[in-house]
Amino acid sequence: MRIAVPHNTTKEKARQIVEARIEDLQRQYGHYTSDLEKSWDGDRLDFSVKAKGFHGKGTVEITDTDVIIDGKLPLIAKPFEPRIRSTVEREAEQMFRTA
Repeated sequence: MRIAVPHNTTKEKARQIVEARIEDLQRQYGHYTSDLEKSWDGDRLDFSVKAKGFHGKGTVEITDTDVIIDGKLPLIAKPFEPRIRSTVEREAEQMFRTA
């Protein structure tokens, strides 16, 4: 699942927004997850997480104009991909609306 959202700001500010959102999500949903791993390689964040026994992984790449979220859903989540995509798109657009 690949989603691109315009960030309307600098790469550095976009990265700060992404990091802040990850921290918010960890505070809000951290009790459902384990084994969260994330690492930045330049303008690309690689991440993996385990939630309720399922594994998810992907990348968040920051370009000059967009934040590109590319995630691999577990097979069991495939039927929910349209709903997940819609939620991620809405959240990402909201994050960068006032950037």
